[in-house]
Amino acid sequence: MYEVHRNLSIVIVTYNRSAVLVDTIRYLLEQVCFAELVQEIVIVDQTVSHTVVAEQALSDWVSQKIIRWIRLDQPNLTGAMNRGLLEARGDFVLYLDDDIVPHPELIKEHIEAHKLHPDVSAVIGQVLQPGQSPSDIDYRPREGVLRAFMDFPFNSTQGCFIENAMAGNMSLKRHHALAVGGFDEQFIPPVAARFESEFAKRLIQRGHKIWYQPSASIRHLAVASGGTRAKGSHLNSAAAHFGFGDYYFALRLGSAWESTRYLLKRFFREVRTKYHLRHPWYIPVKWLGEIRAFLMARKACKKPQALIEQYLHARENRPPQK
Repeated sequence: MYEVHRNLSIVIVTYNRSAVLVDTIRYLLEQVCFAELVQEIVIVDQTVSHTVVAEQALSDWVSQKIIRWIRLDQPNLTGAMNRGLLEARGDFVLYLDDDIVPHPELIKEHIEAHKLHPDVSAVIGQVLQPGQSPSDIDYRPREGVLRAFMDFPFNSTQGCFIENAMAGNMSLKRHHALAVGGFDEQFIPPVAARFESEFAKRLIQRGHKIWYQPSASIRHLAVASGGTRAKGSHLNSAAAHFGFGDYYFALRLGSAWESTRYLLKRFFREVRTKYHLRHPWYIPVKWLGEIRAFLMARKACKKPQALIEQYLHARENRPPQK
């Protein structure tokens, strides 16, 4: 069994958030168990310029060796997630969103879940979106590689093994995450939709297990600015990045029949909305975006996944290619 005492790295990937990022860190520092259980907080920051107040707070925490502050030039969510995984010194890594209110015992509950389930590689905590409350839901997964657990209710109060993930409240055994290559950097910014689901399914395919722990809870604030949000609306845009992640996910993981069914359903579902009922002239615009997303995803699938190559090569006992 793993000893998790002061062996946990908290990684927060942030982009264009200042005040709420500082608040999130303060909430974590207030947890009674923090000093006893947490080795470090790693902030992987893709923000060009913070507010004066946030810059000062982050600089003070660095000087006090409370946080490690890594700044990146280009925003790329999956790339930043991998950077955090590589930089973390703990055997366990807890990823948290930068705009949350954590349960007072969030850290303790993640660690307890790993102790109670030593055979799992990942623990996903409860995520309460704005307006949501915890709910006692008797969930039954659908069949198929792609659809199983994709509609899992992360506000559920029932602990169980799952095959999906929410990266904003996820703790991992670091060496297991590295062994499967970390996160696929072909999920392009600014959206990167489905990247955590693909990671979860890849873990499962490699024989690992994922446990959902409802007592390890956060309230996600879903701040309107910053994060991985793209400009504009997916409802009336022909941009490919809104749909790329879902198409790429399906083409990567599903059988030919399952992928076809999944993608056709998405293609028509995306225009079956109240918005398109009121604005039917945007239907061909949206479909153009879906076609572009599919073609981009199909092209991406012809290349190897963009994983943490040095660890994959080391695992295969051969040096990385130059």
